[in-house]
Amino acid sequence: MATVPPGIRLLVSFDRDQWYRALTFILTFLLYTSFHLSRKPISIVKSELHKNCTSVSELATIASSSGSGGSGQQPSLPTLHTEMDCSWKPFDKRNYKQLLGAMDYSFLCAYAVGMYLSGIIGERLPIRLYLTVGMLTSGLFTCLFGLGYVYNIHSLGFYIFVQVANGLVQTTGWPSVVTCIGNWFGKGRRGLIMGLWNSHTSVGNILGSLIAGYWVSSNWGMSFIVPGLIIAVMGVVCFLFLIEHPNDLKTMYAQNCSPGKSVPAKSWNGVNGHTEVYLQYKDNKTQSYDTELLLPRDSVYVPVQPVVVVKREAEPSPISFMGALRIPGVIEFSLCLLFAKLVSYTFLFWLPLYITKAAHLDAKKAGDLSTLFDVGGIVGGILAGVISDKLGKRATTCAVMLLLAAPTLYGFSMISGFGLGPTIGMLLVCGGLVNGPYSLITTAVSADLGTHKSLKGNARALSTVTAIIDGTGSVGAALGPLLAGLLSAGGWDQVFYMLMTADFLALLLLLRLVTKELTSNKSRPISAVELKEH
Repeated sequence: MATVPPGIRLLVSFDRDQWYRALTFILTFLLYTSFHLSRKPISIVKSELHKNCTSVSELATIASSSGSGGSGQQPSLPTLHTEMDCSWKPFDKRNYKQLLGAMDYSFLCAYAVGMYLSGIIGERLPIRLYLTVGMLTSGLFTCLFGLGYVYNIHSLGFYIFVQVANGLVQTTGWPSVVTCIGNWFGKGRRGLIMGLWNSHTSVGNILGSLIAGYWVSSNWGMSFIVPGLIIAVMGVVCFLFLIEHPNDLKTMYAQNCSPGKSVPAKSWNGVNGHTEVYLQYKDNKTQSYDTELLLPRDSVYVPVQPVVVVKREAEPSPISFMGALRIPGVIEFSLCLLFAKLVSYTFLFWLPLYITKAAHLDAKKAGDLSTLFDVGGIVGGILAGVISDKLGKRATTCAVMLLLAAPTLYGFSMISGFGLGPTIGMLLVCGGLVNGPYSLITTAVSADLGTHKSLKGNARALSTVTAIIDGTGSVGAALGPLLAGLLSAGGWDQVFYMLMTADFLALLLLLRLVTKELTSNKSRPISAVELKEH
């Protein structure tokens, strides 16, 4: 008889709950990957919406002067060429940076405002349906932006409207997926697990950059339409497969459990016309010791009644906004994330354009190169989770990375003009140090605070706490790209000074928590605190 292959032995070694936990981990990872994938195209397309028209204008001037010096018949052709091939109206004006910044700000401001409401709404609606609707509508608005190219739309109001609407519907994503992952992974190495899981942001940014970069020079509308279709398809997948809570499975199995499927059954009319179900136990059926004590060995009919006993506490009420703010650490981490996310999202929306201007690369190459920042972010997020698990000090881990990030940002601004090699190295290091604290706060820290012992096991607070922390961070995410658009007019150095200042402010906001952690005698990780399983 042939031996069972080792791969099959590995698969069958996992129980049913482990398989469902793995499914939830992978599915929520892919769902939020599609969210970030659909946000990235705007940063890639910026350099196409406003091209570097200097070279085109110089060629037009040379051609005009040579034409007028020779036969005097070609003065109008270069002007036509410049208008056709340079920039996409209305981003062809001198204030194009402010206009592009306004588009970023409209999306992120709507996202920040909507996030505060999203967590509260999400606690009161089925997460699966809430997330599905959000993904489908987000796909619609992402495609609409791309259709602006297809139908030759040059109205700034149209693009602003699409960005605002998309920002609002995308707020359904983060509280929903964090709540799901928190429900399934209530204990254990939360920093490591969520550090790995949170790499979906960087993976989404990388895929979004590659997809948008493929079409950006030939048909930038497809740079939005394809990601829009992807997130819509993932919305359908969410509807079909997402399991919100392990208890949902227990309820399903309890409902599907039929005594007649396990043993033969007979039924006839009983007292007062009620149908009685009788189970037949036979000698050839395996019986437990308890069964043998209750049932004779002979074939008998035992009247039974299907009863489902559910041990459950009273349904906890959703936590209020002010109640969530009173949880120790929520305010500090929320304000810290404001500045940390300001830095991260400035890179997200402006890095490809900066590389285009500083390294003199085309839009596709700049977009591909910018993915290295996200690769560093994946490593940084995982390292932050592992270190904070090992030390049991979330705030201290974030503070050290923020302290190192500020001088690294200055180094990147100085070294980016020294060639491709140093730029690649600094992109990786900056990505790790900038996204590490951001990743840790939005995942493990949010889950820790959302299941804080002061909540007494109220798992319904997780969505609201997550929304408050990420919503406050989104205010910084809205301000960062806007300030970058305004400051870049005076030179990119001013943008980097702003980013370094934001890092130092984020560090200052954590000092009280860092002091508390360092003076505490408890050395075990935060995630190991005895929390009630949700």
